[in-house]
Amino acid sequence: MEAYYIKSDIVSNIATIEFFHPKSNSFPSAQLHELIRMLDELGKNDEVKIIILKSEGDKVFSAGASFDELLTIDEFSKGKKFFLGFANVILAMRRCPKFIVGCITGKVVGGGVGLASACDYALADENASARLSELSIGIGPFVIEPAITRKIGITAFSEMTMNPTEWKSPEWLKEKGIYNHIFADAQTCEEEAMSFAQQLSVYSLDAMRDLKSIFWQGTEHLPKLMEQRAEMSGRLVLSDFTKETLLKFKSK
Repeated sequence: MEAYYIKSDIVSNIATIEFFHPKSNSFPSAQLHELIRMLDELGKNDEVKIIILKSEGDKVFSAGASFDELLTIDEFSKGKKFFLGFANVILAMRRCPKFIVGCITGKVVGGGVGLASACDYALADENASARLSELSIGIGPFVIEPAITRKIGITAFSEMTMNPTEWKSPEWLKEKGIYNHIFADAQTCEEEAMSFAQQLSVYSLDAMRDLKSIFWQGTEHLPKLMEQRAEMSGRLVLSDFTKETLLKFKSK
């Protein structure tokens, strides 16, 4: 069994969630479910005022969905359930009453872009280029689209999806609205994320909770929409095109 983890610690009202997977910080279902549990738990913890979300290392923030698990999907219900994992993480980030500060170090792919977009504020390093690669494997970034479009709009989203092999620079992502600041390296990004969280932690939790509800206003329809989107992905992941393409990626 491969070693992967997701952990959290709380220091001075700031909770840091860190995740790791040996295959480019990709997410199998079990890790998605643990992230949801952790976000809900920290959201209810009165000791926590701010949450920092980060991954281990500085090469890849997250490669999105686990290709290994995608290859095991052999029926529609399993496919839908898997993609609902990412949908439910975004919904957990949405309902969490605490500000979530993303520390985005390294490249970001697919579902990882959804996570970065669902953060309330995102700091990135110079290596945090991103792409939405789903079309290249025969599916689409359906469940994460609402979180991304909420930040960058449908025009920039369509540009990313229709160019699935093209990396968008951190500067482009900042201009479009996914990143708020870019730093020279991962260490500086992590230090600045903590410094920013410390600044926020002195403010009124009630005021921050109300502000977060404004950040996400107009998204009450997301649970139903994301279920429909998971069904799209659940169907497409069963296609011969997707299975063959995933096998090619895995054999590289």
